Amino acid sequence: MSAPHPHIVLGVTGSIAAYKACELVRLCCKRHWEVSVIMTRAATQFVSELTFQTLSRNPVVVDLFDAPEEWQPGHIGLADRATVFVVAPCTANVMAKMALGLADDLLASTALATLAPIVVAPAMNVHMWEHPATQGHVATLRSRGVRVMEAAPGDLACGYEGRGRMPEPVDIVEIIAGALPA
Repeated sequence: MSAPHPHIVLGVTGSIAAYKACELVRLCCKRHWEVSVIMTRAATQFVSELTFQTLSRNPVVVDLFDAPEEWQPGHIGLADRATVFVVAPCTANVMAKMALGLADDLLASTALATLAPIVVAPAMNVHMWEHPATQGHVATLRSRGVRVMEAAPGDLACGYEGRGRMPEPVDIVEIIAGALPA
């Protein structure tokens, strides 16, 4: 009997880069990885739940109090099923929640509950990325074994130029592949 396919739990946060997460889901599915998507409320302002449901072929969850598909609370079930937990794009807000161990929504609660390797692909304004608070959160997460990718340089949606772009989906997939258990 063959080993089960890796299960990628993807958190999508409220950033214009959420549209790139669609390509990330497509690339993960192309590798025959199972993908479940958690969206923050803010993320639904950029890309619809239906888009991710169609691409992943799985239900998409947004609210901590959505009815779970099984007896376990939704965030625990997703945390347990994750082979790798990914947040892409990851806003400064969600990164701070993860670094501080806050659990006030479905995404943050699942991140706190999972034992799977975690990959973070940041996306924010260059000044937000370079801010000492954000860099402190990056250092904290990395010290805990979280694979925090560097924000990519380039033109930003806010009109600025510099580091803050979400890394390209193809690069995120390679980091995910490297995080999979051997």
